[in-house]
Amino acid sequence: MKRIIIFASGSGTNAENIIKYFQKLKTAEVTHVFSNNQRAKVLRRAHDLKVKALHFDRASFYDTNEVLNILKDAQPDLIVLAGFLWIFPKKIIDVFPDQVINIHPALLPKYGGKGMYGHHVHEAVVRNQEKESGITIHYVNEHYDEGAIIFQAKTAITEEDTPEDVANAIHQLEYKHFPVVIEKVLALNEE
Repeated sequence: MKRIIIFASGSGTNAENIIKYFQKLKTAEVTHVFSNNQRAKVLRRAHDLKVKALHFDRASFYDTNEVLNILKDAQPDLIVLAGFLWIFPKKIIDVFPDQVINIHPALLPKYGGKGMYGHHVHEAVVRNQEKESGITIHYVNEHYDEGAIIFQAKTAITEEDTPEDVANAIHQLEYKHFPVVIEKVLALNEE
């Protein structure tokens, strides 16, 4: 069975959706959820779904090899960033080449980069009167939101839409597509 590790910083609805998807499918399993936020709801969601949940701090992620060594021991087939807000260290990317993917709540290259996450993205999209937004699933490199794009899905935006309306539409795209794309990436990595 393929092994997935999720990194998340917040509430963890995407993480929960991915865990449940693979619990039903049984081709892969989420073995761990890592969070840089000890109060993140994602840790409780993982625990409730019988997935190991770990919190780490900045030093163990960037300054030491503590997180890297745990990852090496866990031997993931794929590392999935689902609302993870820190830039991923090159030392981890180098050990897991083409095995780290992220989801971004906009159509990259628009609305990417440092500070562009969650409601910040949706507010900017509405403020700039965009006609569409969407999700981008991409490989992770050492720069925010600049890795090769794997998949994008779009949703139309009307003049009446609020940032909350856009957020709701984006969440629906995430829940529908993210697990399926993860499954496809795992199959690609087999070849």
